[in-house]
Amino acid sequence: MREAQLQDEIRLAVAQLEGVVLWRNNVGVGRVGRSEAPVRFGLAVGSADLVGLVTMPDGTGRFLAMEVKTQDGRLSGEQARWLSLVRSLGGLAVVVRSVEDAVAAVEAARRGDR
Repeated sequence: MREAQLQDEIRLAVAQLEGVVLWRNNVGVGRVGRSEAPVRFGLAVGSADLVGLVTMPDGTGRFLAMEVKTQDGRLSGEQARWLSLVRSLGGLAVVVRSVEDAVAAVEAARRGDR
């Protein structure tokens, strides 16, 4: 399965869960119209594929970042650093390789896991 297809399946599954909002975070460089100047898009180099918020049991929210990888996909150095930054600031940042991994990440975020 391709990474893009896995991302779509994860977004559909997580959308069924209560108290979770995820956004697709496309990161890259492109051109707009006829301009030759590059335009950067996405949160930051290395930022996770899916980012969002999970409602905690006390009603507050927690930031969740999921880097989607196929079974043999590997993190880049920038991706590893970005996930580490999110964790250091109290969010949950994980690599997911299946819908089951993503659902487990939501549950872990709600428990307050690191």
